[in-house]
Amino acid sequence: MRSTLIRSGKGFWGRSADELSRLTQIIISSEAIKGPSGPKQLASFKDPDCVEDLKLMTDDEIGGFSTANLQWVPPPAFASTPSSAPAPRAGKSSDKPSTTSSPYITDGYIRFSGNISTQLPPNRPEVTRSGYAAFRTADRKLTIFGRPLWDVDSYAYLAMRVRSDGRSYMVNVQVDSMVAPTDLHQHRLFARRPGQWETIVMPWSGFVRTNHGYVVEPQSELIRTKVSSVGLGLTDRVPGPFEVCVARLWATNNPDEAEEIGPQELKDVEEQAAAESAAAIVSQQQLDSAQSAVSANIPFDSAAPTTTASPPPPSPIAGALKGKDGRPIKWEHDKESS
Repeated sequence: MRSTLIRSGKGFWGRSADELSRLTQIIISSEAIKGPSGPKQLASFKDPDCVEDLKLMTDDEIGGFSTANLQWVPPPAFASTPSSAPAPRAGKSSDKPSTTSSPYITDGYIRFSGNISTQLPPNRPEVTRSGYAAFRTADRKLTIFGRPLWDVDSYAYLAMRVRSDGRSYMVNVQVDSMVAPTDLHQHRLFARRPGQWETIVMPWSGFVRTNHGYVVEPQSELIRTKVSSVGLGLTDRVPGPFEVCVARLWATNNPDEAEEIGPQELKDVEEQAAAESAAAIVSQQQLDSAQSAVSANIPFDSAAPTTTASPPPPSPIAGALKGKDGRPIKWEHDKESS
């Protein structure tokens, strides 16, 4: 019998050396004085082993019946070789999500999918609500300098490259705090193009401090020098399947990154603009015909289609976040909700 080789990650001293190298680079580049020279990557999911650095959570912990999976999806160029992708990390179910790859991404990404159930567990009368699923980056391992944390104090925004199904997801940020270690800072994920890859930018100042889904008063600003984890959750308690894909997360000072689109997305926008232009021409022709008919006192087809303005979008509501009065929390319209 041959023993199985254990391939572990870097040890304590290896992680300490990496942390020392990172701190040294900050000193050499004078980043603390001159400010950041570019965006700061928090998590990238282009490699298959990235799933091992994530933590999956569902209401199974309290006896619920929601299910969730985390699966790494290879780049489109390697989509024909499914053997290169590891088996998904599953919650209570082993349901296999779809394997459709997106042409808008050149690297691998993760797919967070499953099914939300609001069924309450039997024999657990203390559980009065259920129906959630989430994942987050795992706690980073200790080094000689302590547990590494992300310092994003020099950045104004959190950016994510995602493909959403349009459901009400919450971005969850946790900080290293001795006072309230179970608190989360949450922000709605305002997806503007469900089903397509897009970059969503959220201001750090827009995150709301919560505890177990309820807003904490008094509010305190997120401690940007001690960010310990970033994740995504679904707490709208709407039964049914869900699926959201994430390519990477990073801190940035450029709010216009949300406007960047890929070649295929640009083509779609151009085609939509051409269609709208053609519709406008047809509408103008119909208007000209109607005016000519009126001038000549000739009846015209009043049933011809006309263009109407689209109704304004509803105000975004913060999912399951509620204040002390029981009413849902509403955010102001930021750039990402436009």
